Amino acid sequence: MEARDVPIPVPALAAEPRFAQRLREHLEEEQLLDGRYRLQEVPGGRVALPVVEEKLSQLRLPQEIPCGLVQIQDPVPSRAARRQTPAQKLRDELRRLLGKSWSEELERDVPRAWQRHGDLVLLSEDCFRAAPWEKLGPALWETVASALGARRLARRGRVLPDGMRSPSVTLLLGQDGWVEHVDNGIRYTFDVTKCMFSPGNITEKLRVASLPCSGEVLVDLYAGIGYFTLPYLVHAAAAFAHACEWNGHAVEALRRNLALNGVQDRCRIHHGDSRQLELRDVADRVNLGLIPSSEEGWPVACRVLKKGTGGVLHIHHNVETVPSPAPPQTPVLQAERGSLEGAGSDGEAQRPAEDGGKETLGARIRPEWQRWAEATAARIQGLLVELHGQPWRTSILHIEAVKSYAPHVHHLVLDLECRPMLPT
Repeated sequence: MEARDVPIPVPALAAEPRFAQRLREHLEEEQLLDGRYRLQEVPGGRVALPVVEEKLSQLRLPQEIPCGLVQIQDPVPSRAARRQTPAQKLRDELRRLLGKSWSEELERDVPRAWQRHGDLVLLSEDCFRAAPWEKLGPALWETVASALGARRLARRGRVLPDGMRSPSVTLLLGQDGWVEHVDNGIRYTFDVTKCMFSPGNITEKLRVASLPCSGEVLVDLYAGIGYFTLPYLVHAAAAFAHACEWNGHAVEALRRNLALNGVQDRCRIHHGDSRQLELRDVADRVNLGLIPSSEEGWPVACRVLKKGTGGVLHIHHNVETVPSPAPPQTPVLQAERGSLEGAGSDGEAQRPAEDGGKETLGARIRPEWQRWAEATAARIQGLLVELHGQPWRTSILHIEAVKSYAPHVHHLVLDLECRPMLPT
């Protein structure tokens, strides 16, 4: 049996049943009663009331209540303890493990949140960094896993500056980092020590899944493990996808994910630098899901669009917003490339209709977002004219605010319609 499964005795004051209520009131008044455990009967017919071990030095036995200090060998959790949140349970288990070594420094070092992927829990990089944790060895990670109901543990580090957004993740408990995650009915498997997974992008994945892509060919220039490729294929009914990815670990996960979701026959993986992609004139839709900027992929996106009919680009970008206490109504700008119209009360862009007409957006789209969208539309239009030697028009269909990436920085997605202008 593993050490963490062995009951740990807890200290208690034992008294005859007729004194139990008075003793309880005394301990509660002194804030010494340990509410994590139930009162229990001990040999001799006495009732044992658990006390907080860290406060034993403060314990003063009341003279008018005959009682004595005992150890409850097999403590039973109280109802309140059974209703504990995972974070509370983790903290309490660690306090028991550390005993008298527990300190405020260690309490601050205990995580309050984490990511869960099946039986693996992924901890944040800023927890369990204090020196005393190291002395516990494997017992620490076994205790954490047990408290959180996990079999495997890993801890995030900083994203590596290797151009591939590779995670720096350490496996703390377990043999491998492969996990499975289900998002909107789509199964993703990946190695958390090798690949990133961003649950914060779920709103954009849901939006992509709702787009009308039946019969279309998609090019996903930064496919990763299939974050957006799969929603396009599984839910949006794209006919075929070209998925570009240069990280070999992500490519391996992408292959598995295509098979897991039964769409491997409708996708071709291009392993390598998407800037060197040789595809041309194939796409009805291009996904550029790279932040902080996908700008290096814009020329490629223009080349892969069908030159006869064009298509839609979904351009991800981090845009900085200057804080303002009460922004005035943003005037609507009319331009040859498209328009921003309509009104929205919450500052969020509305869902695209993609009906061939110009999409209405909230007039309270932040000025910086609008300026970025207009500048991007102009830049893409110039690239298309230069590439094809004929006029093209670009129309802003929609601006989606995915999430706040940092203070005053928002991850946006611009849906940009690009069409060749046919000679009259």
